[in-house]
Amino acid sequence: MISPAEYIKLEEDTGERFEYLNGEVFAMSVGAFPHNQITARLVQRIWFPGCETLGSSQRIVVLETGLETYPDVSVFRGEALLAGTLGMALANPVVLIEVFSRSTEAYDRGQKFAHYRRIASLQEYVLVAQDEVRVECFRRGEKGTWVLTECTEASAALSLESLSISIPVSAIYDGVKLEAGGAR
Repeated sequence: MISPAEYIKLEEDTGERFEYLNGEVFAMSVGAFPHNQITARLVQRIWFPGCETLGSSQRIVVLETGLETYPDVSVFRGEALLAGTLGMALANPVVLIEVFSRSTEAYDRGQKFAHYRRIASLQEYVLVAQDEVRVECFRRGEKGTWVLTECTEASAALSLESLSISIPVSAIYDGVKLEAGGAR
C-alpha cells in the first residue's frame, strides 16, 4: 500500500505510468507500434467545437471508485474537472477510448469498463483492436444501460453520437500493419 504522494513520486522517478487504486499501483503496458499508430489517428480525427481531445499521457480519475489510469484517448466537453492525486486527473470525460491488446483486452472490457461506467459524464466507451479491424462503441442508453455497436469492416464508420461526429474505420487503420496472432 502506498500513498497518493508515493504514487506520483514513483511515476516521476521511473518515468513510467501506473494505474492507482486503493493504495496499490499496477504497471501499464507499453503500446506496440500499431497501437500507437491507431491512437494517433484517433486523436487527430476527434474534434468537435467545445470539446478537447487528449492522448494517453492524460490521467483520468473515477471519483466514485478512486481508480486513476491513462486511457489511450479522452474527450471532455467545456471546462475540465480536475481531481484525484495532485488534482491533475481528468474527472469528466465524455468519451474514453482504449486500443486493446491480447494482454489488456479482458481488463479493458471487464474491470476497467466497470470503473468507467461509474463516471457520470461518460457517454461512450470505445474499444479498438490493434491486430484486426474491429471497433466497438459502448454508448450509455436510457436508465444507464450500455448499448454496443460493432464495426468489423473498413468501410464502416465509428459514430460518436455524443460529439456528433463519424470517423471512417478505414481512417483509424490507415497504414497500420495488422498482424493477426502477433504481439499485442
